[in-house]
Amino acid sequence: MDDQNKNLILAVVLSGAVLLGWQIFFPAPQPVVDPNAPVVTSVDQAGAGSVALTPPSADASTEVAGANSATAQQVPDAPRITIETPRLEGSISLVGGRIDDLSLRDYKVALDSDEIVTLLRPVGSESPYYALYGWAPGGALDSSDVPGANTTWSVESGDVLSLDAPVTLAWDNGKGLVFHRNIAIDENYMFTVTQSVQNNGATPARMAANNEVVKIGKPEDLTRLLVHEGAIRQSGKELKEISFKSSMLKTKFTELDADPRWGQHAEIVDVEKDGWVGFTDHYWMTVLIPNSSDAFTSVVSYQESADVYRTVARYPTIELAPGQSVEITSRLFSGAKEWETIRNYETEDGVYKFSDSTDWGLFFFFTKPIFRILHALNGLIGNMGWSIVLLTLILKGIMFPLAYKSYVSMARMKELQPEMEKLKASAGEDKEKLQRGMMELYKTNKVNPASGCLPLILQIPVFFSLYKVIIVTTELRQAPWIGWIKDLSAPDPSSILNLFGLLPFAAPEAGTTFAIISLGILPIILGISMWLQQKLNPAPTDASQAMIMAWMPWVFMFMLGNFASGLVLYWICNNTITFIQQYLIMRSHGHKPDVLGNVLRSLRLKKKEGAS
Repeated sequence: MDDQNKNLILAVVLSGAVLLGWQIFFPAPQPVVDPNAPVVTSVDQAGAGSVALTPPSADASTEVAGANSATAQQVPDAPRITIETPRLEGSISLVGGRIDDLSLRDYKVALDSDEIVTLLRPVGSESPYYALYGWAPGGALDSSDVPGANTTWSVESGDVLSLDAPVTLAWDNGKGLVFHRNIAIDENYMFTVTQSVQNNGATPARMAANNEVVKIGKPEDLTRLLVHEGAIRQSGKELKEISFKSSMLKTKFTELDADPRWGQHAEIVDVEKDGWVGFTDHYWMTVLIPNSSDAFTSVVSYQESADVYRTVARYPTIELAPGQSVEITSRLFSGAKEWETIRNYETEDGVYKFSDSTDWGLFFFFTKPIFRILHALNGLIGNMGWSIVLLTLILKGIMFPLAYKSYVSMARMKELQPEMEKLKASAGEDKEKLQRGMMELYKTNKVNPASGCLPLILQIPVFFSLYKVIIVTTELRQAPWIGWIKDLSAPDPSSILNLFGLLPFAAPEAGTTFAIISLGILPIILGISMWLQQKLNPAPTDASQAMIMAWMPWVFMFMLGNFASGLVLYWICNNTITFIQQYLIMRSHGHKPDVLGNVLRSLRLKKKEGAS
């Protein structure tokens, strides 16, 4: 066989090794502010004149991370306001006004559990995770003059936050500044937070609105899959992701110079417009979303001494004259990364490139269209498994014109098999003579042996894109197909070790060594489909290559056995359709493949070899 085919075999084997390795082993400088910069004037939205706005400066930034978040205290008996919507439940602590208790009604922790997914958790619980709104003091103000992490707010209106029923909190610092916070929520996962302050004192007051999402301690339940989990930031110019995995975020920030204004270590970006920042998990996300036209300073930081990860949206400093008031409105998304939901926030509510918060991967130009088709098919069929089957039919139909020549070439090579065997017999051990004879045979019969690579090359980006779709999208999480397949994003739960449920003990737990060697029904069908498809292809003349090809279906059967069942289903459908197409094309060229006969002859030959 020529060097091209040798390289193809090597590439396939190496690709398989990479896929198996995945399953086993994956468990900007601070801006300088010009003190002489001109003051920007903005109309006071509260109707009390105008307020001076300036960029964040040292006198208005000393409070940011240290006292506002890192000192957030556990208050077990803090008064709370209930959050109650069709999709969310939880509460807001009046201490700090923290949104720190939030669960998703539509999502279960596991298929066999009634416990719903908890997203935000208060200080004092395991892995605290919360959103905090407040103000950083500037000028003559100090931390006691503005509301912070431990300020106790009073309820001015509303006792339950629900649809069309916002709540308003109030706090008076006793020195002339009165703060209000209005919180509303929509039918999905978007909070709208309006902060206002009225200066009833006799002197000007300088401060900056400071909104944060805080995680204390690195999450312990990070996935082994190729999914981004960590900080995410849209600056209006680029999307930046900083992962939690392997302490990358921690390592990155400890390499930065410490900045006491923002946390021990921080990455700071000035955003002119269209920005948002927060944390994203495998399926869930909590991000701060200023209005698209608002400029702010976006901060991602790590405080090593307290093991605190923080994302911050800091607004420009305001100077509030006596008698003036100011109002700042922003949003907070905290919920599931449902494609249709976040796309609507992007297209209808102007959240810039919000759908990119889903980790579409390297082949995003394939992944996005594939998911959109799959999502549309599921809308028609109502079953993601059958949608994958239909998607495979569509993809094979699109690629058929390109694959047709390949199938024709393989049919012709199959017809040349007897002549190849004669060449092999006449050449003996002279491999160079065999190579020359085969190339002459190909040239005479106008056969291109490399054309068989085309279907494989076409499948690689589709395979990886569909893999990405299945593991990252919320729509595939716990999506059932038929019978025993209750979750297309998880491996086939059946196992040959307990005879697919006939024996009275459970299958090995997913992710364990026994689970990798234990085969379910779908992986076995995959191996058989690859083996049958291989019987239509011309056998390699080289004995070692023939052996590699003979083992490949069974290697892939074990290798893909612990992958998401939706991906295995796609591969089975792809093999089946390829087999049918190739079989019909070979018959149309006068060749009648005897697949069953080939299988029986192969078994008889092995039996004879064993007897001898």
